[in-house]
Amino acid sequence: MVVERVLRAIEQVPSGHVVSYGDLGALVGIGPRQVGAILRQWGSNVTWWRVTNAHGEFPAHLLAQARPCWDEEGIRVKSNGRGCRMQDHRADLLTLAQDYAQVTAELDSKDAAG
Repeated sequence: MVVERVLRAIEQVPSGHVVSYGDLGALVGIGPRQVGAILRQWGSNVTWWRVTNAHGEFPAHLLAQARPCWDEEGIRVKSNGRGCRMQDHRADLLTLAQDYAQVTAELDSKDAAG
């Protein structure tokens, strides 16, 4: 169930914005490393390029894969070339939490029933 929650949370990050692994972990109730592990294994079908480390950065091989998506969404790479400026591109975390609550309401009712 936690995998589904992480993937749904990622899907709520708007185009042109990013969040950190820690932001998502706090939202879902798990650690940032768990978010990363879930993305590694199950993240290929979601907008994974919108989830970075706390500095807005990726390892070089992931940044190369993310760049076309970032370019399309208007996410600008910072001058050091390793990622984006979080203060420019971070999603509004309150709105993200509200959207996440809506898309996981059915999961919460299943948990309560089950």
